[in-house]
Amino acid sequence: MTDSQAPSTTAAASAARAGTNPVAAAPAGARTAADVVTPEVIARLTRGVVGSGRTASHAPFTGGRLAELPESTPEDVETAFARARAAQPAWAATPVATRATVLLRFHDLVLRRQTEILDLVQLETGKARLHAHEEVQGVAVTARHYGRQAAAYLRPKRHTGVVPVLTKVTELRQPRGVIGQITPWNYPLALSVGDALPAFVSGNAVVMKPDTETALTALWARELLIEAGLPAEVFQVVIGDGPVVGPEVVARADYVSFTGSTRTGRDVAQRAAARLIGVSLELGGKNPMLVLADADVEKAAAGAVRACFSSAGQLCISIERLYVHESVADAFVERFAARTRAMRLGASLAYGADMGCLAGERQLETVVRHVDEAVEKGATLVAGGVARPDIGPHFYEPTILDHVQEPMAVCTQETFGPVVSLYRFTDEEDAVAAANATPYGLNASVWTKDARRGRAVAARLRAGTVNINEGYAPAYGSVRSPMGGMKDSGLGRRHGSEGILRYTEAQTVAHQRLIPLAPSFGMDDEKYTAFMSRALQAMKTFRLR
Repeated sequence: MTDSQAPSTTAAASAARAGTNPVAAAPAGARTAADVVTPEVIARLTRGVVGSGRTASHAPFTGGRLAELPESTPEDVETAFARARAAQPAWAATPVATRATVLLRFHDLVLRRQTEILDLVQLETGKARLHAHEEVQGVAVTARHYGRQAAAYLRPKRHTGVVPVLTKVTELRQPRGVIGQITPWNYPLALSVGDALPAFVSGNAVVMKPDTETALTALWARELLIEAGLPAEVFQVVIGDGPVVGPEVVARADYVSFTGSTRTGRDVAQRAAARLIGVSLELGGKNPMLVLADADVEKAAAGAVRACFSSAGQLCISIERLYVHESVADAFVERFAARTRAMRLGASLAYGADMGCLAGERQLETVVRHVDEAVEKGATLVAGGVARPDIGPHFYEPTILDHVQEPMAVCTQETFGPVVSLYRFTDEEDAVAAANATPYGLNASVWTKDARRGRAVAARLRAGTVNINEGYAPAYGSVRSPMGGMKDSGLGRRHGSEGILRYTEAQTVAHQRLIPLAPSFGMDDEKYTAFMSRALQAMKTFRLR
């Protein structure tokens, strides 16, 4: 995701153009922030948070204050780690099956009480309810997967020893201890507790620093995990400004999981390296989508709307660059633009809106600056390009730009908003090269009717995940498989075996039986080395591994 940047323009310039996207009407009796985030709810969710100061979060739909929260000092972070470290050994000693049961109970609680979390996610992020439900789905799938598969991932594994039969080797997986987790604001449920679940089931404690603006979502997840049976002290939450609290978390953790901007990720990695601790990073992206000549144009246009504008484009794996074959470009652009202009914008805690708003003024300023600069330098607005203060202070229409080229910022920099740039191509190899011509490599999308061709193109794209005939959901939702970025998009992977084993230390236990690995039975050094040389040759002959 993008770092904060000083604005070069304001939303006023774009607001001067006429908007086209309709507004989704709020249903009668729709809930409001005051109905959902009551003083009682705040008191309940913040119980147990170590914080001696006070800070506040805000609602993107209105720009107003949402909640007053505890703010953690460096001393508070130290206290949280002390509590987690004291509780972790007993949790690690709990059988894996018991730990996994907590995840399965949590799965059921999330689905049963999803209205609560959908309200919180919408209020804290400004996203449409359907997009908030993606987080519910993602967390449920992750909880179910690791609840069912953790024992298999963590089970001791037998290996052939250096001398078969005589050397018995077992690989164990030991928890790292206390995981420091720094989570972002854009997917506050899926990218917070979703990453914490494999850490818990592998026997670790977690100290989480969520973004202050979305801390209630993380605290709600903590409450449900405790209700599901997780010991409260094993899951600590600290809240505060990233540059203040984040380094304190990295300075005390046994391993760090970070999701955020590439710039901040580099700093986290350097701090972790100085302490010789492991780190996993999911960082920025400038993700491409390739529409090949044989693509179903109607399906590709519908898919592009999902790929580009889910959560108002504030998704690390959303599409920001569209490469369309010249032979289908006109038809695709016509359909894509029509669907984009028809998207309903809305700010109610109900289904019906196709897109919500940006998370705050900082994101809006970046979007406005990128779009206005591109238009000033020759780009063409196909759709959008308009702020919508008539709906709320941070609304901006889904935007399609054509004739984008360097040095326009939108061409190479991550916008992290509802903006996509169009590029036409005639040669498939040129399109693949252009898609790869970025420091990022997080996600990509390929559209074609030929499955074999799609897989061949996907294999040539330098991205951690590639989706064929969809934007991002199939790869991200397939939690048995790893998900993460290449190049400047990060280190390590979430999901699958890598997503849980990163929270463990591999330990090899070798038991030598009957005879030592040394001269014995009267052999001198020369006879022993000759014997071992013959044995090694024999093992190769019999194809031992």
